[in-house]
Amino acid sequence: MIQRCHKWRQKRKQYIDQARQTADEIERERLLQTAEHYGRMVNAEQGKIDLTRDPKDKSAAAEIENATQADQGAENPDSQDDEEPGFPDFITNLK
Repeated sequence: MIQRCHKWRQKRKQYIDQARQTADEIERERLLQTAEHYGRMVNAEQGKIDLTRDPKDKSAAAEIENATQADQGAENPDSQDDEEPGFPDFITNLK
């Protein structure tokens, strides 16, 4: 489940990056909707993962996730903007 969730996060980021680079508004909207779909899938899967964990494991998993995000931020400082939940803000950043 965790690998599938990670794969979907990567696909979501890929679609968001493609949407930022395309000039066609219709194609951009299609890519954003696809990215939003993957985001919903990730949230649902993450909920399932969280339900199967013990409360002790959740704190350890949160620390690992924070460390992973910090590592990704160090590799690509611009990637932090990709994780913002605001869909309308993302559209305004495309222009």
